Amino acid sequence: MANREKNKKILLELAKLSQNCCCADCGAADPDWASYTLGIFVCLNCSGTHRNLPSVSRIKSIRLDFWDDELVQFMKSNGNHAAKNFYEKFVPVFYYQPQPDDCEVLREQWIRAKYERTEFTEKTSERPYTAGVYEGMLWKKGKDNGQFLERKFVLSVHDFTLKYYKEDESKGPKATISVRDLNATFQPEKIGHAHGLQITYCVDNHTRNLFVYHKNGQEIVNWFNAIRAIRHAYLKTAFPTASDEDLIPWITRNYLKEGYMEKTGPLQREPFKKRWFILDSLDRKLLYFKTQLDAIELGVVFIGPENHGYSVSECVPKGTRGNKWKCGVIVETPDRQFVFMCEQERDRREWVEALKTVISKPMIPQDYTTEANIRRRR
Repeated sequence: MANREKNKKILLELAKLSQNCCCADCGAADPDWASYTLGIFVCLNCSGTHRNLPSVSRIKSIRLDFWDDELVQFMKSNGNHAAKNFYEKFVPVFYYQPQPDDCEVLREQWIRAKYERTEFTEKTSERPYTAGVYEGMLWKKGKDNGQFLERKFVLSVHDFTLKYYKEDESKGPKATISVRDLNATFQPEKIGHAHGLQITYCVDNHTRNLFVYHKNGQEIVNWFNAIRAIRHAYLKTAFPTASDEDLIPWITRNYLKEGYMEKTGPLQREPFKKRWFILDSLDRKLLYFKTQLDAIELGVVFIGPENHGYSVSECVPKGTRGNKWKCGVIVETPDRQFVFMCEQERDRREWVEALKTVISKPMIPQDYTTEANIRRRR
């Protein structure tokens, strides 16, 4: 008969090994669960998806459940590193591998892709998001009325574009979007759908948003990785000497910070108005919109480094009108001073910390072009 405490101790020691000390699927530290059919250690969040794959994966707690000797031996013989070498052997370089804070649909489809569909065990596996052309229907939010309507989207590596169409496709695409400045990030809470995806791009140096979703989780993640595939192909063409390691952060990215702040005008005598702000640390842009689901930005602030005259600090503005929020933030730029108000002290601390993160980064060549383009808009 198995020794419960002895086997628990063995499992806990296995989970502390360098190859097992992070979740096999999202990388979260100190996993407390294990799949005794796959031989991997996973976190609580990822264990939920594994429970939904009973034909592939069976889950137990390494602390609370009873383990037979043969199952413990199986875990000793396998582990996260062995599973990674098999199930992730041919993951495309552009394919997004979820992090602990990522949304559920990304984690779920990554787990299903690895263990249920075994998409990455063979080099020649057919993957729809690598075909060069990806098309299908997505539910898109209307720019004015806010309703989501089905629209056909076509993503093509041949001309590096994303097109979408209204009902009558014979009239041509409603919009043709270059992937040059395209970004995609999952925003389920903002969009109000578990599979909500925000697609951002530039037109005449102004940022525009598309908010879309698909009812099928696999399909929306396929769209996301198809966008990443074409972005990777574009970047390889635009920067042929750059390594994949250098290009990966530029394929798509999550925004460093988002949320509402109040903003006043350049004279700081105008009434404060509530705006939705997005801090894009990669492009060094602080964008603001009327609401969080606006299609077009109202304005943008370039956030340069300290040695170029940029800084951020907390403040208590005086002589201003209309501000209901009292936690102030001042952003100094070479051209002007921006004053923002946060609702809570915690919000202010987070904004100041995020802005300082961007200010602490040195400029790269692309940043000078971005800064010049923003200044020309004024």
